[in-house]
Amino acid sequence: MSQPSSSPSASPTAAVLIIGDEILSGRTRDANLNTLARFLAPLGVDLMEARVVGDRQDQIVGALNALRAAHDYVFTTGGIGPTHDDITADAIGAAFGVPVNEHPEALAILERRYPPGEFNAARRRMARVPQGGVLIANPVSGAPGFQVENVFVMAGVPKIMEAMLDDVAPRLKTGAPVHNRALRVTDVGEGAVADILRAAAEARPHLSFGSYPFGFSGVDGPGEIGTQLVIRGRDAAEVDAAAQELAAELRSFGIKIAVT
Repeated sequence: MSQPSSSPSASPTAAVLIIGDEILSGRTRDANLNTLARFLAPLGVDLMEARVVGDRQDQIVGALNALRAAHDYVFTTGGIGPTHDDITADAIGAAFGVPVNEHPEALAILERRYPPGEFNAARRRMARVPQGGVLIANPVSGAPGFQVENVFVMAGVPKIMEAMLDDVAPRLKTGAPVHNRALRVTDVGEGAVADILRAAAEARPHLSFGSYPFGFSGVDGPGEIGTQLVIRGRDAAEVDAAAQELAAELRSFGIKIAVT
C-alpha cells in the first residue's frame, strides 16, 4: 500500500488506533491518547485523528489500513499481551498480508525475563511478530512492541506504552513544533467572547483559535467561571502577537484576562 506523501515543508501527520473491548465497555479509561499527543507535539508531528476498536480482527484491519494510508505514522495501543483476546499481532499481519512468526530476538528477551519453568505457552505468544517487523524496546516488562513500515504497535498499559516511546522517538521524521498561548477569561462565558474570537481567527486564518469554558455551576461546584482561549501555530512570534492583540481587544470591552 502506498504511503502518504508530503512536501519537505509539511509536518508529518499521525493517527492513533486504540484497541480493546475494555476501553469500549468503560471498564478501562484510556490514558494513552493524551500521552501520545503530548509526545508528538514537541516533535512537530501533527496528531490528526484517533479511533477506538474492539478485539475484533476485521475492525482492527479495516481501521489500520485506512489510517496508515492517510497518515505518515500510526500508533496502536493494546492487544499484544499473553491472553487469547490479544490479537493485535495477527491483525497487523493480516493488514500487511504477511505471516506472523516468533521473532528470535523477542523470544530471547522473554526467555531471559522469566525464571525457569515460568515461560509458558501464553507468555511465548508475546514473541510473535509480523514478518519484517522491527522490535520496540520495553524497559518496563520486557515484552517488546514492534514496528511494521509506518505502524508502531505498542502496549495498552499506560506506563509500558510511555516507556516504549523512548525507542520510537529516534525513528520519526520531525516537523516544526506547535506553539500555543492561552488567555484565561474570567467571569464571562464563551458566548460573550465568541464574536471577538471569531474576528481574531478571521484576521489570522493560518493560526488555530479555540475556546474552552470552565466552572459550570453544578459540575465544578461554586467558584470561578470563565473561558480559556487558546491560540496555536508554528510561528512563535506570530502566536505571541496574536495573543497580545486578542488580549488588548478583550480588555477594551472590560473583560478580565490572564495570559499564560
